[in-house]
Amino acid sequence: MAIAVAVGLLIWFVIPVPKGVTPNAWHLLALFAATIVAIIGKAMPIGALSIVAITLVALTGVTGHSVPAASGGAHPASAAVASVSASAPAVQGAAPAAARKAASSASAARAAASAPASASASASKGEAKPVKPSTAADYIKDALSSMSNSLIWLIGVSIMISRGLIKTGLGSRIGYWFISVFGRKTIGIGYALAFSELVLAPVTPSNTARGGGIMHPIMRSIADSFDSRPENGTQNRIGRYLALVNYQTNPITSAMFITATAPNPLVVDLIAKATHSQIHISWAQWALGMLVPGIVALLVMPLVVYWLNKPEITDTPNATQFARGKLAELGHMQRGEKIMVGIFALLLLLWAGVPAMFFGRSYEVDPTTTAFVGLSLLLLTGVLSWDDVLKEKSAWDTIIWFGALVMMADFLNKLGLVGWFSGSLKDGIQSMGLNWQMAAALLLLAYFYAHYMFASTTAHITSMFGAFFAAGLALGAPPMAWAFLMAAASSLMMTLTHYATGSAPVIFGSNYVTLGQWWRTGFVMSVVNLLIWLTVGTAWGRVLGYI
Repeated sequence: MAIAVAVGLLIWFVIPVPKGVTPNAWHLLALFAATIVAIIGKAMPIGALSIVAITLVALTGVTGHSVPAASGGAHPASAAVASVSASAPAVQGAAPAAARKAASSASAARAAASAPASASASASKGEAKPVKPSTAADYIKDALSSMSNSLIWLIGVSIMISRGLIKTGLGSRIGYWFISVFGRKTIGIGYALAFSELVLAPVTPSNTARGGGIMHPIMRSIADSFDSRPENGTQNRIGRYLALVNYQTNPITSAMFITATAPNPLVVDLIAKATHSQIHISWAQWALGMLVPGIVALLVMPLVVYWLNKPEITDTPNATQFARGKLAELGHMQRGEKIMVGIFALLLLLWAGVPAMFFGRSYEVDPTTTAFVGLSLLLLTGVLSWDDVLKEKSAWDTIIWFGALVMMADFLNKLGLVGWFSGSLKDGIQSMGLNWQMAAALLLLAYFYAHYMFASTTAHITSMFGAFFAAGLALGAPPMAWAFLMAAASSLMMTLTHYATGSAPVIFGSNYVTLGQWWRTGFVMSVVNLLIWLTVGTAWGRVLGYI
């Protein structure tokens, strides 16, 4: 905590406010940086830190209006992003043709944006209007503004829904069923674990609960059945391989759906804000864009992990019997499980926009409304009780910390700091004389491998995504392709370390894998996943008209 406080005080009082940045924007950065450092250092629970951050934002009034440190007009990066978003048509749920038109229009806009912005900045000075001073009531409204953000509630309610998978036993049944079908070989068990998690991913926004709470116990029970236990020194028989597959599946499935991990809606929000809502990725659009590279990655990953960490046991005829035994213990599907399956199917249909496809836009249901429909049905049918919802602490915790971070990121953007930083980043890369492809690759790699320094994907995304995404746009990257690539990277970077995300310490802590094996496998998989998204993902993006 002392380091976090020192960082905040250093930025606020010691480092001069840069030219073109307002004092309030700089002071908000000080609070934001201190919060991120505290989150990384785990000084307090993230929810508690978020309450402190909301309080400080309201007390200091940093979201109010102030005059820039120097009158330099609009920063070129801000002008570039504004020009892109002003020229590109909205593409929420766009058809391929519309997406192509968006990319084409945005590309033309970027060419215009590369011209000096001094003229438009001068014009804006002349048209400046007096701004009503902010009040104490305005400050607390600003600090709590993101609590009405529907994306935050989408994740919170989805976490509550996922409790039904655990309570009814449906999650375990799905996992054991896949193993009973594919479990004759060790690598088949790996694929069973991977595709079991894929089935659960759309309705399990806590990747920790999915990978660590549902799949990991199944993985451990299978390893135990082959007497592959770390305490006996027999982890290499099959346990090490299954543990690594268990974990490496998690980042891939997290990248495939907006609702597969909590920070994904934040990514959607940051993309929308960076393009002034001209690009707002829907649930169906995200799922479709990530579908092919995600499936390819899931097919390749167990093979790569097998090559790097070949298990001693390669044939597992007893695994199918073991899984069938577990299914027999579970018995026939109970009422709660059947209801859960029906609600699961309903959620997927509504999130995919199927009613609107067949009956018109008047039948479209908002993704967050869909989540509330699912939770309401679970409560009405008694599958979940209100006590179950109240006890789902991770959901309420996520709403609080997610809201605080979204609020600070939102006002850093509104106050111009993100535009200033992305412009500085763009200018630095342009001075190297790189074309946009090389420049974008440099940005992507820097963003991705910076995750070695983070123990939270949320902290990483909140602190870096907005500026790096805006810089890529300003450098000429195709908006939709760049959005999907950066969005995928925001989950795939979890491959790297044993502290990269919540499920990592759960699986690493079971002691099947040494630190060296974990990091080596993580780095190789990071390269493999990036190559898949850059090649297969790019080709698929062209088919969809995103490029």
